[in-house]
Amino acid sequence: MQIDDYLTLVRARRSARRFKPDPIPPGDVDKILEAARWAMSGANAQPWEFVVVDDPAVKGRILDSWLEPRKEVYAAEQARRPEFRHPNFRNLEIFPGFRDAPVFIVVLGDRRTYQATVLAANYLWGEGGTDSTYLKNVGNATQNIHMAAAALGLSSQWVSVSRIWGQSLKEILRIPEILDVHTLAAIGKPASEPKPGHRRPLSDIVHRNAYDLSKYRTGEDVQRFILKLRRTTAPGYDRYGKDDVERQI
Repeated sequence: MQIDDYLTLVRARRSARRFKPDPIPPGDVDKILEAARWAMSGANAQPWEFVVVDDPAVKGRILDSWLEPRKEVYAAEQARRPEFRHPNFRNLEIFPGFRDAPVFIVVLGDRRTYQATVLAANYLWGEGGTDSTYLKNVGNATQNIHMAAAALGLSSQWVSVSRIWGQSLKEILRIPEILDVHTLAAIGKPASEPKPGHRRPLSDIVHRNAYDLSKYRTGEDVQRFILKLRRTTAPGYDRYGKDDVERQI
């Protein structure tokens, strides 16, 4: 693969919010998992394991378990000003958008593998804290899952797993208590054409040899960015007009 081919893939990848129930070839799932298997990890610790769920009965139990912890997230979002609430929590959905995806891949992590790296990682914080390397390891594998799905012409959704929901998933999937449930990746064909992606310009986020303070964003700049993002990604969600937004900042 040439770099331009890879950039095309990266730019084309989209998160689906609704899926067609059409099955995908088992061979495609194996290829996605093979890509995840070759993810980077600190000290090559490879903390990941995966539970593939395609049995409708098991998927049904997972979907049923999804609503209760969502109520907690929904309640927390109400503490934000309406224009800052996450678009996925405009209302308390009864059914998750990923419900029709033919395959769920539940990403697990084994924290014991952290012993592979230097002992100092536990008390000399680096790159975000004591758990950062372990969490990034699992995140790398999850990223590979989504990129591999895109390479196969499929869509995916990165479904965050809360501590409460993770406990339910452990019971449903008989996952040993010592393992962590990190993410659920829903894989399938999108039910609608994905919207164009939005990213900050490269010129705004790259600094050469030292941080360019002219590019530094104040708290108000970040708020304006988020409001613009909400208006772009969730049309009709932002109840305020442009002038109202500017007055609020």
